[in-house]
Amino acid sequence: MSLHQQLVKECLKGKPAAQKALYDLFAPNMLGLCYRYTKSMEDAQDVLQEGFVRVFRFLHQYREEGDLGAWIRRIMVNSALSFLKKHRNYQQELVFIEDKQELHVVAPDDVQLKLQAADLAKLIRQLPIGYQTIFNLHAVEGYTHPEIGKMLGIEEGTSRSQYARARKLLMQWIQQSDNENRRSYAQ
Repeated sequence: MSLHQQLVKECLKGKPAAQKALYDLFAPNMLGLCYRYTKSMEDAQDVLQEGFVRVFRFLHQYREEGDLGAWIRRIMVNSALSFLKKHRNYQQELVFIEDKQELHVVAPDDVQLKLQAADLAKLIRQLPIGYQTIFNLHAVEGYTHPEIGKMLGIEEGTSRSQYARARKLLMQWIQQSDNENRRSYAQ
């Protein structure tokens, strides 16, 4: 029996030590996930807390057919989306522009963009919350545009256009940063 299977079994028996072990095992990565969808660490911690409440509430539904981490991750994403919809300061920003026109963004072949993961994460956090949410769902979590549309109650085309706009904006910021770095090295 794997560690995950053992932890699930013990958690279902209501053992606090197993619940703490499960939390300690997954919380650090899940906090990072929650932070990608929020604008502050405090909000991310609230999402994480709510997410783990759901994990323990619905743990009996986990069928061990897939990876436990992936199952928890899905709950955390749904908790983050619920948080965004529920809180007023995010609701005002969580507006999706209905636009059937698709944007296609291709990085120029002659431009090599070098960026650390932490720097990219900072740029993603600067996106408007609607762009940020869809970018995270598609590029990071791997959801398809039809799935994102269902999750957010928007059209598939809206998801696609928001993703394209987010990607275009990120590429512009990365290129600006790259150009600024080149200029500073030249001086």
